[in-house]
Amino acid sequence: MKPHVICHMIVSLDGRIHPSRWTSSPDGASKAWSEVYEAIHEEFGADAWLVGRVTMAEMTKAKANPPGAGTQPPRPRHIARRDAGSYAVTIDRSGKLQFDKPDIGGDHVVVLLGRDVPDSHLAGLVAAGVSYILAEDKAMSIDPLLEVLERDFGIRTLLLEGGGATNGRLMAAGLVDEISLLIAPAIDGADGVEGVFDAGEQLAGKAELSLLSTATRPHGLVHLRYAVAR
Repeated sequence: MKPHVICHMIVSLDGRIHPSRWTSSPDGASKAWSEVYEAIHEEFGADAWLVGRVTMAEMTKAKANPPGAGTQPPRPRHIARRDAGSYAVTIDRSGKLQFDKPDIGGDHVVVLLGRDVPDSHLAGLVAAGVSYILAEDKAMSIDPLLEVLERDFGIRTLLLEGGGATNGRLMAAGLVDEISLLIAPAIDGADGVEGVFDAGEQLAGKAELSLLSTATRPHGLVHLRYAVAR
């Protein structure tokens, strides 16, 4: 079993995900839109949220931790907390992220790592009180990692809130069960700008979307929810 994965994103009318680039609107602005987005995040009551390495680095801004001493760090996983109640999950294939505390806003951090991340990095995570799970294979298949999140951390519902590459990777792997799009009254318009799903491949034939609900929200926002079938 794996968690129920909901990709929850706020986007412009042309599907871009960086509000700092968007046109303005008399209906609202980035701060107000972000507040509605976070309110919906809370409404889901999810056990965890997941972002990619770049997004998590912006949240932590931590410097390198000295590795723990005395014992070899455990493989293939280290569970610092099982009872956190809420978790902040990130994908860090090469082991580049640093942490100086075990949580983000009270949500316990769990790092999904590539199989060959060195012991020195794992020891630093242990010293910081962070949990981690190492991939089973060199390709870093995500499905088994999600199964560990469900089994060992009790994560039943996970909000996927990454960048286009992270979202696209999970969508292409058939791991997204639902899409929650909050559409702002704004346009980006530039070429080559990151979208919600940058899978690096066509997804035709790999997923079917069916509309679950539509709702208007404050500040000109529209909330769409879709079920994803494969």
